[in-house]
Amino acid sequence: MVDVPVEIDDKVGFLKLQSMGVEIDKLTEEQYNYIDSYEEGT
Repeated sequence: MVDVPVEIDDKVGFLKLQSMGVEIDKLTEEQYNYIDSYEEGT
């Protein structure tokens, strides 16, 4: 097993998913704000 930088690992994973026709959703600004907020709970 060879350790590679996270950036390369992420890129390889992204390209593999893309080759399989899988798309990754992007978070909306509201979702980012929710994640960063301690005021709201789940």
